[in-house]
Amino acid sequence: LFLDTDRQYTMAYFTDPANSLEQAQIDKKALVAAKLHMPADASGMRVLDIGSGWGGLGLYLNRIYGCEVLGVSLAPDQVKFANERAEAAGVADKVKFQLIDYRDVTGRFDRISSIGMIEHLGKGHYGEYFAKCFDLLANDGVMLTHTIGRAGPPGPTDAWARKYIFPGHYLPALSEMVTPAEYTGWEVADAEVLRYHYAYTLAEWYRRTTLHETEITALYDARFFRMWQFYLAGTEQ
Repeated sequence: LFLDTDRQYTMAYFTDPANSLEQAQIDKKALVAAKLHMPADASGMRVLDIGSGWGGLGLYLNRIYGCEVLGVSLAPDQVKFANERAEAAGVADKVKFQLIDYRDVTGRFDRISSIGMIEHLGKGHYGEYFAKCFDLLANDGVMLTHTIGRAGPPGPTDAWARKYIFPGHYLPALSEMVTPAEYTGWEVADAEVLRYHYAYTLAEWYRRTTLHETEITALYDARFFRMWQFYLAGTEQ
């Protein structure tokens, strides 16, 4: 109810703060593709999308660049919905979503995207994550990891958000990601901080949440609605 029409539960990219959330999320997918160095014709390429959400990015990459996409997730409802979207778009032979742990994926991929998944791993698993992805990526491949992070050094996460919003999450410092990447063979080619784009995104999510107060309260209760408002407003700040 509070997301854009493509259900992108991730930071949007506001080239203009006046843009709609829908436009900003399209621009975000274009930014991801640019960072992945997607060629204009990627019809012979395979892309792995780790933590594929509602399928929006995978379908976008196939539609714009013609690549094959495998999306993996541990959320059964998202996998089912994403496969239904691929079927409806007539690309189910090219874009597939599987209920599988990324560590159990086999094969080689020309590109790997991981949007908003590493927050759920815990810092003790970063080495394993980067090593597995290194093995899955072609020698001339490119990978993008996108995460909510922290501005300062490593430290504890917020107890309230850990209990009510993202159970078990950990937000990495840049140093905690770069070090295990280096030790597992990666060349870090690009790092960009987009925190103000996330503030614009959260403000719009808050606005849309408030518009849907009746529906959200009916689905859950008034306490949940206030909690969700508090999460969005606090994170924006």
